[in-house]
Amino acid sequence: MSTSVPNNVEPNGPAVQLPPGGTQPPNFPQAMGHPKPLWMLFMTEFWERFAFYGMRWALVLYIVAQFHNGDASGEAPASELYGAYLALVYAAAIFGGYVADKLIGYQRAILLGAVIMAAGLFMVMMPSENLLKLGLATIIVGNGLFKPIISTMVGKLYATGDERRDSGFTIFYMGINAGAFIAPILTGILADKIFGTPEMPAYKVVFMAAGIGMVISLVWFWFGRAQLKGVGAPPAGHEGMGRVLMVALGALIAIPMFYFLLTIDAGILNWILIALFVAPAIMLLAEGIREGAVQRDMVIAMLIIFGFNVLFWMFFEQAGSSFNFLAQNIVNRDLNGWEFPVGWFQSVNSIAIITLAPVLAWLWVKMGKSNPSIPRKFGLGLIFNGLAFLLLMFALSSLVDPETLKIPFWTLFMVYVIQSIGELCLSPIGLSMTTKLAPAKLTGLAMGGWFLSIAIGNNLSGIFASSVSGEGGMTTDSALAGYTFGFWALLGAGVVLFLIAPLVQKLMHGVK
Repeated sequence: MSTSVPNNVEPNGPAVQLPPGGTQPPNFPQAMGHPKPLWMLFMTEFWERFAFYGMRWALVLYIVAQFHNGDASGEAPASELYGAYLALVYAAAIFGGYVADKLIGYQRAILLGAVIMAAGLFMVMMPSENLLKLGLATIIVGNGLFKPIISTMVGKLYATGDERRDSGFTIFYMGINAGAFIAPILTGILADKIFGTPEMPAYKVVFMAAGIGMVISLVWFWFGRAQLKGVGAPPAGHEGMGRVLMVALGALIAIPMFYFLLTIDAGILNWILIALFVAPAIMLLAEGIREGAVQRDMVIAMLIIFGFNVLFWMFFEQAGSSFNFLAQNIVNRDLNGWEFPVGWFQSVNSIAIITLAPVLAWLWVKMGKSNPSIPRKFGLGLIFNGLAFLLLMFALSSLVDPETLKIPFWTLFMVYVIQSIGELCLSPIGLSMTTKLAPAKLTGLAMGGWFLSIAIGNNLSGIFASSVSGEGGMTTDSALAGYTFGFWALLGAGVVLFLIAPLVQKLMHGVK
């Protein structure tokens, strides 16, 4: 990559000592202490996340209402479909990473993915179960081209040794959560107040608003990509449109395949996802071995962290499935005569992230040499996630109102807040860690591996949520039993990771 400055100088910033194989980005203008394109990527992701979260709160509720006549027996299959959908959204990232790395470049992968996702979101509007699944399959394919690539692009704005990288990813993560905060509130108002009622929400409007948000994301990146100065451009010698058309055709072929995967048993899907994870893990490890012992160790450390990441998301992603049914059936949402909408709980996580992300970013810097290592930050993420389930255990065992058989509003609200602290310890750090530890030639593939570990966790989240609801719908007893298991699983994993953290950190060879 061409640059007008020496390889050890960060444009408009402090000197950076690059390690062997380190890369230097172009001389970007700076804005608020970071490369200016960061803010363009921030807004592109903001609108994509608006689209994603705009429909997320409504999906399981819509499936039960539309295709199961509102019967609680529909909760289990709705949760499994939701988990499978989320899992495949992230699983598709592994192919998107390869396509961007080897075929069409990062910029074109983002643009093509945005077009396909917008089409899928508008398809979900149709009140047909087959079209719903076909639309979800289309979103999955588009997201696979978009999601891992835009995250990788953030890492490419910084030199390898640039200490601002973690801060840049945290800022980017705030863009994700800003879109996620606004989406449930706005689409909830459209569905419950303007075009429908709380008893009969206009879910079609939810999906339409999500589709419009995705179109805005597409347009924003189309006009803003000139700021990237060639970062993420197509591979040299392949600037023509032939490969783009080939990838687009492959995407059209992939949609029926993902439609099929949405219809199979969730347990079988999980084995497929594990097999998909093993393949890139082997490719990354082989490349690490080829580059030498240090890179090999770094890949091993990355894969260990990926394993713990699975467990975190298995329980964190109850937010869009079992927590929705908990809010609908077991949480007292009456606040002095006004009923708090179920969908608005989805915004609590984002409020907490936006509020607490700067605090944690400041804390990591302030702690200096005492800053917890990456493995211990992951351990903290697991433990905080577990504490959220501990609060649910307490509420469901000790705070159930004997007359209404419901738990207080504040308990579920605080569950989202506590989980958010865990997420901040883990997720933005994970994105940055992957770009640091991955072999330079396969950063897109490694980012796909990160999202594939989330995919396995998400599919397990659907299976877990289905077991919490059971055949007849969620009850206080079924929720207490399920969430008790969640607490002990998360606490145990967090403690184990704390104990092996020195070994994992040694494998990272100084990466922090």
